[in-house]
Amino acid sequence: MFSLHGSALGGGIAIGRARRIAPQLRDVARYRIEPQRVAAEALRIECAIADARQELEQVCEELPASAPAEARSLIDIHLMILQDDLLVEGARAIVLDHGWNAEWAVATQAQELAGKFDEFEDLYMRERGRDVRQVAERLLKTLSGSRASESTENDEPELFVAEDISPADMLMLRNSIGFAIDLGGTTSHAAILARSLNIPSIVGLHCARELIRDDDWLILDADAGVLIVAPDDEVLAQYRTLQAEALLARDKLKRLIHVPAVTVDGVAVELWANIELSGEAEAACEAGAAGVGLFRSEFLFMNRLDLPDEDEQFEAYRDAVVAMRGRPVTIRTLDAGADKPIEAMKDLVAANPALGQRAIRFSLAQPETFLVQLRAMLRASAFGKVRILLPMLAHGHEVDQSLRLIGQAREQLRDAGIPQAQRVEVGGMIEIPAAALSAAYFARRLDFLAIGTNDLTQYTLAIDRDDNTVAALYDPYHPAVLRLIAGTIRAANKLRRGVSVCGELAGEPAATPLLLGMGLRQFSMHPANLLRVKREVLQSNAGILSSRVARVLRAEDPVRARALREHLLDPERGGHTG
Repeated sequence: MFSLHGSALGGGIAIGRARRIAPQLRDVARYRIEPQRVAAEALRIECAIADARQELEQVCEELPASAPAEARSLIDIHLMILQDDLLVEGARAIVLDHGWNAEWAVATQAQELAGKFDEFEDLYMRERGRDVRQVAERLLKTLSGSRASESTENDEPELFVAEDISPADMLMLRNSIGFAIDLGGTTSHAAILARSLNIPSIVGLHCARELIRDDDWLILDADAGVLIVAPDDEVLAQYRTLQAEALLARDKLKRLIHVPAVTVDGVAVELWANIELSGEAEAACEAGAAGVGLFRSEFLFMNRLDLPDEDEQFEAYRDAVVAMRGRPVTIRTLDAGADKPIEAMKDLVAANPALGQRAIRFSLAQPETFLVQLRAMLRASAFGKVRILLPMLAHGHEVDQSLRLIGQAREQLRDAGIPQAQRVEVGGMIEIPAAALSAAYFARRLDFLAIGTNDLTQYTLAIDRDDNTVAALYDPYHPAVLRLIAGTIRAANKLRRGVSVCGELAGEPAATPLLLGMGLRQFSMHPANLLRVKREVLQSNAGILSSRVARVLRAEDPVRARALREHLLDPERGGHTG
């Protein structure tokens, strides 16, 4: 028995037999083709591409109504790569010009193309390299006469162990109860889809496929990021009990959907949802969300060669607004750059994207593109309550320019006779230390504030949360980060401006008492976390927490702060109730 550790994606505990997925790009045979057969060998590549395209399109056609909204767009990326001349024509040239076999040509060209993406520091661009390799894996399977769906013929539930896996293959492996993946981080396509499907999954295990054998018993704790291999009877029994308790607790949580989120001492709390695509608004409603606190509009722009026009954006925003049935929808303007570059604007990517022209800087540098998005948002406001959120503010002139452009977009719609709401609230993201330290200034200028704890932690500690070599140092509970969050909440509350936390911290039940004690009354998170956070709210006493959190915030040493937090606020110790 031994254990491996990776990045937890959530979804609970899965227990089952291991089924390894063999990588195709390794040990590809290389041999010469007879001159008279070269044309036919090149044709094999074209046929493999056609078959792979048909297989992916079939996956899309067979997507159930319950499939996450991301599924189709992630598969579309691979369909687009299948049309890329750099891959297709490059592989054909290796066959036609050098006489090598089709398998070797596809593998060689894919590795060369993916290697170019690997050279980028930017996480999103490196992810494109993984997409290329995944498409090549599919082509090699097709060239060998096999299909990914053949591995689903066994109806016994299995835990799939892979070096890497494409979103399409995840959807085709319908007998899966979990995924253990060596490569990738929490923002990889496999991770995005696994979270949306709520399938227990861990990424970044590094060597699971090498160490695990087919039919090994596995315990996959996707909430803790732990994979236990060949557990003994005692550990297996312990986790079966934990699994049963978790399923029972999940059923009990459903009873809270229509229960108001009010603390023990009568403080009302609003629990909102974060969404990435308009189709997720329905899930937010079903989970009991009081509104959408963050609609990440950049997902409309990503994974495509062109920019969405005004009508396409309007329809997406309108659909989310209508689905929320009168509840507010907060749409963040394009947060491009860093780990979310836009393919259609790749020539504008900065040398250091995280510190370059990203988010609101990007939009203000491209006013015509920004106006298109603002008009689409304002048009959607005619169908329900829309709030506009400006990302990564640092300077007052960014607010001035943004408000001026919003006013210009309003006039353009009025001149065209297109309806819009008379008033639309405008807020700002507090996600860099400069903005947090100037929170009162931004609160006076705007209608509300939203704290993005992911970037705030990253910029405060100078740590890339997606870099495995320093990921262990990424700590949203660091005293410096907590003080910035608390100061922002205090400034907004003093000026009677709405303030929310919409980063990952808001969806962590362990952080709920801490944020409540800071005075936070609006949380925004992934819909899957909403009921667990609500349970913590219902058990909390905001008045008691306020004095206890003040003691935590006075601690300067991270170790001391953690000890105080666990002692005073840990739910297991009864520290957050009264």
